[in-house]
Amino acid sequence: MTVAVLHQGEYIIASIQSDLSDSQVLALRDELAERVGRSRARGMIVDVAALDVIDSFVARALRSIAVTARLRGAETVVVGIRPDVAIAMVQFNLNMEPLRTALDLDEAFAVLDALTDPEAALR
Repeated sequence: MTVAVLHQGEYIIASIQSDLSDSQVLALRDELAERVGRSRARGMIVDVAALDVIDSFVARALRSIAVTARLRGAETVVVGIRPDVAIAMVQFNLNMEPLRTALDLDEAFAVLDALTDPEAALR
């Protein structure tokens, strides 16, 4: 699978390196759900900058990743949606609820910090 998965503190970062087949997307979902529990992660960032297309299947899988992670105690933020991909997603009316998105890793960390430690947002 062409996904680099790293741990940084209480967060997991999954960086998708190239387009994935449907079976690889499902394997990623299962792997991330397992890793959230094993590492007791409080948050996860999924970087999709390398994806040329986010179709309805990938959109559903990203939502599934987020919901599964939340059920296991972690929040999820998706980063790196390219402008042309975002425009296509809107044109195809893809439902991304309840996904949270951010422009880059720094913003994603800030979002996760605010979600997992509300007092940190006040500091």
